[in-house]
Amino acid sequence: MAAARLTSFVAVSSAAVVSMSTFSDRAYADSSFRIPFFSSSPSNAPAPPNQSSDSSSEPPAPEEPNKSGFDPESLERGAKALREINSSSYSKQVFDLMRKQEQTRLAELDAEKVHYELIQSQGDIERQRKMAEEQRNLIQEQAQRQAQVLRYEDELARKRMQTDHEAQRLHNVELVKMQEESSVRKERARQSTEEQIQSQQRQTDRERAEIERETIRVKAMAEAEGRVHEAKLTEDHNRRMLIERLQGERDKWLAAINTTFGHIEGGLRALLTDRDKLLMTVGGATALAAGVYTTREGAKVTWGYINRILGQPSLIRESSMAKFPGSKIISQAKNKLLNSSTLAGTEKPIGSKNGLENVILHPSLKKRIENLARATSNTKAHQAPFRNMLFYGPPGTGKTMVAREIAKRSGLDYAMMTGGDVAPLAAQAVTKIHDIFDWAKKSRKGLLLFIDEADAFLCERNSTHMSESQRSALNALLFRTGDQSRDIVLVLATNRPGDLDSAVTDRIDEVIEFPLPGEEERLKLLKLYVNKYLCDDNNGTKGGFLPKKQPQKITIEDLSEDVFREAAKKTEGFSGREIAKLVASVQAAVYGRPDCMLDSQLFREIVDYKVVEHHQRLKLAAEGGQPGQI
Repeated sequence: MAAARLTSFVAVSSAAVVSMSTFSDRAYADSSFRIPFFSSSPSNAPAPPNQSSDSSSEPPAPEEPNKSGFDPESLERGAKALREINSSSYSKQVFDLMRKQEQTRLAELDAEKVHYELIQSQGDIERQRKMAEEQRNLIQEQAQRQAQVLRYEDELARKRMQTDHEAQRLHNVELVKMQEESSVRKERARQSTEEQIQSQQRQTDRERAEIERETIRVKAMAEAEGRVHEAKLTEDHNRRMLIERLQGERDKWLAAINTTFGHIEGGLRALLTDRDKLLMTVGGATALAAGVYTTREGAKVTWGYINRILGQPSLIRESSMAKFPGSKIISQAKNKLLNSSTLAGTEKPIGSKNGLENVILHPSLKKRIENLARATSNTKAHQAPFRNMLFYGPPGTGKTMVAREIAKRSGLDYAMMTGGDVAPLAAQAVTKIHDIFDWAKKSRKGLLLFIDEADAFLCERNSTHMSESQRSALNALLFRTGDQSRDIVLVLATNRPGDLDSAVTDRIDEVIEFPLPGEEERLKLLKLYVNKYLCDDNNGTKGGFLPKKQPQKITIEDLSEDVFREAAKKTEGFSGREIAKLVASVQAAVYGRPDCMLDSQLFREIVDYKVVEHHQRLKLAAEGGQPGQI
């Protein structure tokens, strides 16, 4: 019973405490004061058992609204419960129990506080983690936004650069197009200007040629008239001087004759008295007069004949026309002796009908040369005007040989001169040119005049390097070749056809290019010169009246067709003259051996050496800025 009452007191006190606590909480929340001890007592705690009837019997007081949150009934119930506890015998146990409960509650509060602090710390940590994560996400977003901004800016920059490049390209295309159009316009204007200039220059050259021709004709007539007048004046003066001298001589001789006759009179008297002396004197005087007259007239006739036979112009280097009587017969007899002493491998004589066999040319070029020779021969037979020719090409390609063979095959006489001999003659060049054409008319067959290195004095007349004498020589040649000739075939050879004067090229009827020999032509040239320089037939004596020492025999081993073809491939770019020099070098190397033996190894060595030398010459010519003339 006592325990039950104690339990009821504890419950009442607990309720009071709870009500007090609730009241204190409300008071603390709503006002500025607080009850320290009974703040946790609940206001709705059950009443003690002994008071249950009283409390239940009393009607509940109506709750009045309290704006401040203060509950006076709970406070009264708590105070009543405390008074009951104090009056009870179990007050001490109640208070101990209450103290323990309070301690337990405080411990729970402390635990809750620690738990709350832990939760709060965890919340802080979580909040800091979230803040860090948000900050990291923010930084990542910022980095992403910055990267996106950079990519966007880069893309914009690339697009801008592409746009600029495209605009620049279009601008460049437009500029190039405009430049091309401008270049085309300039080229058209230049071409039209050049055509006008060339047409005017041609017209001017024609007019100048006409004026020069007329000037030369008038000058020649004036010079002839002047020479005639001068000769007449000279003759009159000489006649007067002769008359005066004769008069003085007559007076002197009259005095001398008077004196002499005085002496002669005595001699005649003695002579007339002696008949033998008279006969000897008359015979001696007659013989002396006849001898003087015969010597004078014979000298005149002999000098005229010699001058007519030996009057070859000094500019002619080589000619087939005879220089003195009987020279052609002697030359033919010599050729017959040479033919009888040589075999089939030797060169054919000058008068051979197949002279072009020794000239290695391309088949098409060779056919054209044969047609030209045949046409020239037919032209001579029909007494038609001859056609002038121009041969151009690198040195050593056979231009001179072809000109000589055309003359031989067409039955014409042949004469060769070189343009370099004209410049040293200075003022005499004009006279020498006229002498050549006057001399050429003496040929009964017709003459083929070959001018080698024609660009030396037949270059453009407006050139600053051309002297007045060279220009006069060119004008003299143009004057003599102005009309179609039935006596002379003019053949010009040059390495630089573009340097020739336009009036000279206007007189040319046939233009033929002599290129460097191809592989097949080089093969034939190698075989030709090997047979000429290295075979036994060509190393023997050429005939003659006196015996000559026999040279050492050359032995040729394993020099097959393949070796010749290999050499022909290696010698690309060689001219005919260079191939002849190559074979001459092989001959010298063979003579340098004690056994005079030629094999394929030595032949290949000499060919390789000459090929290297050829390329070195071309390189030196290119470095010196000169054309590759070898």
